[in-house]
Amino acid sequence: MRDHPHGGKPHPDVWTGRATNRVQWLLALVGAACMALGIELAVDSPWNDGIAPLVMAVVGCIAAGLLVLFGTLAFVHVALRVDKECLEVRCGHIGVPRRRIPLSEVEGADFVEHVTPRHWGGWGYRWRPEKGTAVVVRRGEGLVLRLWDGHTFTITVDDAEAAVRVIRDRLRARAPGAAH
Repeated sequence: MRDHPHGGKPHPDVWTGRATNRVQWLLALVGAACMALGIELAVDSPWNDGIAPLVMAVVGCIAAGLLVLFGTLAFVHVALRVDKECLEVRCGHIGVPRRRIPLSEVEGADFVEHVTPRHWGGWGYRWRPEKGTAVVVRRGEGLVLRLWDGHTFTITVDDAEAAVRVIRDRLRARAPGAAH
């Protein structure tokens, strides 16, 4: 990993990157199918043994479908934005969950060539006491922020090397005695 951009060009005022996991779209389809099954059962039920089993089936299918659908859509992609003051991570199409980390709380940033959901216990927003916090939407390259409080924050993002270079440059510019 190099500490300076190619050709000495300055970084843009705002660096953005993202990572996408297309496999999770398949899981979202499974959630939609569960919801459709629940609606189909409610509309055209073959049950003749009472209302309680039907209600339980309908509610169960719709609840499971909603949980899978929204749980997967929240982590289909992650967007990373780095400006001169902070780093912001937004997940999914509505940007929730979201985390904003001021650069004043960042000690350093490191490139990681291979992050996998298995290392973190699955996809999504993860926390492990021995490793820190992560947003993992796919396997592959990522970056690890080392925070001043001793915690780490890992993000899978395309072109993570560029993100690390930008963050390191911003941290050097904020350092005491740095020329502005």
